[in-house]
Amino acid sequence: MFLLKVADYKRPAGRIKAECRKPSWGRALSVLEQFAELRAGSGAPVGLRRGRRAVHFEERPARFRHPRRSAPMLLVAQGPTPGDAWRRELPHDVPVVLGRDAAGWSVPWEPFLARRHAELTARGGKLKVRKLAEAANPIFHAGRPADAFEVPAGGSFVIGRTSFTLAAGEDATPPEPDRPLLDMRTIGHHELDRLAFRDAPHRLDVLSRLPDIIASASDDADLFHKLGDMLLAGVRRADAVAVVALAPGADRPAVLHRDRRLSGAGDFEPSRRLVAAAVAEQKQTVLHVWGAEPGAAPAHSFTLQERFDWAFCTPVACDACPGWALYVAGRFNGAAAATLLAPWESNELRDDVKFAELVADILGSLRQVQVLRERQGVFRRFFSPGVLGVLSGGDPARALEPREADVTVLFCDLRGFSRRAEEADNLLDLLNRVSAALGLMTRNILNHRGAVADFLGDAALGFWGWPLEQPLKVEDACRAALGIRAAFETVARDPAHPLHGFRVGIGLASGRAVAGGIGTPEQAKVTVFGPVVNLASRLQDMTKLLRVPILIDEPTAEVVRERLPRDAGRTRQLVKVRPPGMETPLVVSELLPPVPPDGQPEGGLSDEDLAAYGEALNAFLAGDWAAAYKRLHRVPPDDRGKDVLTEFILKNNRTPPPGWDGVVPLAARG
Repeated sequence: MFLLKVADYKRPAGRIKAECRKPSWGRALSVLEQFAELRAGSGAPVGLRRGRRAVHFEERPARFRHPRRSAPMLLVAQGPTPGDAWRRELPHDVPVVLGRDAAGWSVPWEPFLARRHAELTARGGKLKVRKLAEAANPIFHAGRPADAFEVPAGGSFVIGRTSFTLAAGEDATPPEPDRPLLDMRTIGHHELDRLAFRDAPHRLDVLSRLPDIIASASDDADLFHKLGDMLLAGVRRADAVAVVALAPGADRPAVLHRDRRLSGAGDFEPSRRLVAAAVAEQKQTVLHVWGAEPGAAPAHSFTLQERFDWAFCTPVACDACPGWALYVAGRFNGAAAATLLAPWESNELRDDVKFAELVADILGSLRQVQVLRERQGVFRRFFSPGVLGVLSGGDPARALEPREADVTVLFCDLRGFSRRAEEADNLLDLLNRVSAALGLMTRNILNHRGAVADFLGDAALGFWGWPLEQPLKVEDACRAALGIRAAFETVARDPAHPLHGFRVGIGLASGRAVAGGIGTPEQAKVTVFGPVVNLASRLQDMTKLLRVPILIDEPTAEVVRERLPRDAGRTRQLVKVRPPGMETPLVVSELLPPVPPDGQPEGGLSDEDLAAYGEALNAFLAGDWAAAYKRLHRVPPDDRGKDVLTEFILKNNRTPPPGWDGVVPLAARG
């Protein structure tokens, strides 16, 4: 308790005393403000006295404002026992749910708390509390049950046997303590392995919870909260713990989470020098033991300006935890400093340091496995198993860097979706069917060593040639395209299949493009972009106009003719066109499945049919349309690919237009 004296120095008899049960300068300023209002107009200066020092203020209302609330707000939970406590930083203007099982905001010791009991929103230096409908037990505020209310800084509310207090965090980092350093030790990674725990059962019991803590954490913030609780449980002499991160080249660590054993003890700031020594310089545990400042009063009470007598920092050596470290600090608590300066065999902190190092080792290992699994899960959606194995064995960040590469791009669009969406009365069922269709496309891309770049509505974009060079990229892409076509033709013959009635149009193009991972740290994806991607998309659009399932550009067609076995696929040059919006003519070819075996349903083209179409195309390009028209009739009538030549010949009365250059202009069409 301290005594606040507010005196009118012109009138010595006039004096107000205010006793504060807790050291609070905010409360002191509030009392001073009240006095200033009472003495308004007197012209007397007022003073704030604490101990032997006096801080003088002019009687201007602007000088007596309450402290700014720009600092983060903290919620302090305190249960019936000292160990039933935590401190959490409240996000600004983001609702959080308080409950027995609420992720990050759980109060497991409180039996009167529902799974989801209250919604909390910190805004404007206050905390809005709203009781949720599923909460059976009341929330007490100002001694009365309340379903919705606001809590000011320093205020509290109660649920069951647990009180929740709103506190303001520190606005700025205090200066590094200038105290004599009695000892600074660097502990080698395996230096303490030969020394057994003095209380092994307790330490191992706490350590056994770590895998579950990591697995059950909903996010990093939840993980840090649980780690703080675990460190306080395992290091009994610790007064404060923190999880910190020091970025390369940074002069100040980021405090990811901090916690105190006593919930009302206030915030603390980890020593920047100690964190830098452990994380950036030594890369192993560093211990600091401080002495008292010359002339300082004995540190026998907890205040916001409290200094710790010892602290150590243990790095978490793991690529998945860059710059992370565990920070543990405490006071002598009656023990002589010599016990902390003794050799490790008799040092009081030996078991605490060893425990923290075990926590850091296990945390790093489990976190690395967790990140690898998550990375595998993400990569598995984009890459084939062979590519995935290469990425897992090396540096994935480097392998995924964008670069130029020779690629083959596949653009596959689902037909029939728009019409069904307009007619559908069950959009969720339609969405599930579209997802199944996209899954069918994806499986064929991945099964043929491709990468899935994106889903664009009801279309899929795949490519070959990155991140690994693929000499057979064109052949693999063609096999994937033919596999997609065959799969949709199969389900089209089954009226009971969920994908019955859907068709696809596919465009394939080969050339140079930039491929790689793009995005932000929060959300990234693998993509490919460049003219070849636009061409593949155009070819897919042109399948509607030319009435064939798969169109390929000339570089792709050349590889198919030269290297793709005929029992895998065939091609025919279809027509030379000028697509809408393009000035340069484009030679397009159709990718076809192998020669159909006996018993194949009608619709397949034989090699003789393809030869007849080739003769018709040559005559068409040469301007001999009579011969072209005659040869087109030798192609089976159910072949839709010949229609573009037949219709163009008939539209021009079987006579080539003046200046005929062999190019068929395509009009835009839905």
